[in-house]
Amino acid sequence: MEILRIEHLSKIYGSGDTAVKALDDVSFSVEKGQFVAIIGPSGSGKSTLLHLLGGVDRPSSGKLFVDQTDIYNLNEDKLAIFRRRQIGLIYQFYNLIPVLNVEENITLPLLLDHQKVVPDFLNEIVTSLSLQDRLGHLPNQLSGGQQQRVSIGRALINNPAIVLADEPTGNLDSKNSEEIMTLLRLFNKKYNQTLIVITHDERIALQADRIITIADGRIAKDEVIRR
Repeated sequence: MEILRIEHLSKIYGSGDTAVKALDDVSFSVEKGQFVAIIGPSGSGKSTLLHLLGGVDRPSSGKLFVDQTDIYNLNEDKLAIFRRRQIGLIYQFYNLIPVLNVEENITLPLLLDHQKVVPDFLNEIVTSLSLQDRLGHLPNQLSGGQQQRVSIGRALINNPAIVLADEPTGNLDSKNSEEIMTLLRLFNKKYNQTLIVITHDERIALQADRIITIADGRIAKDEVIRR
């Protein structure tokens, strides 16, 4: 089942002689439960694409459907609600709230949405992330790997349609990087969670079901990995 469809997506920054086309007529779709890696050199348009997929920025032209909803046809308030409920974002630098403990950081999307926390699901997530003994800790009391686990839990707590990860292991050593990718693959398989990862790391990309290569704002290659 198709969970994401992009139609002729373009993004231009600036105007006139200073205009920069960061994304140029990009189209593709993603099936539910698919793990997609998006790769390409710096400045190729990967981050712009991620921001558009996550509803953080609006395109200059084109359409983007998430679970059959044309998200850029929504006004800002409805888009914010949709993004909070249907898009899970994982960043390289964690973006945790320093004054909130682990449990509060993970459940923040639910609280912002005035939704009740389901204790069994929360427990399942924190146990899978090996955070059950850290729920009362603040971010500065955690290692980098543990902070990234918290950000994964926060992205998953709403059971979103899509999880987007922007260089999720870029700030971690090789051991923690491997553990984080193992966890992301676990949730991808266990919950049939659609996962889109932007990465410079070829080893991470080769773990995906599909690799999309972006160059000069366009799709240069789109290949399914056969195992």
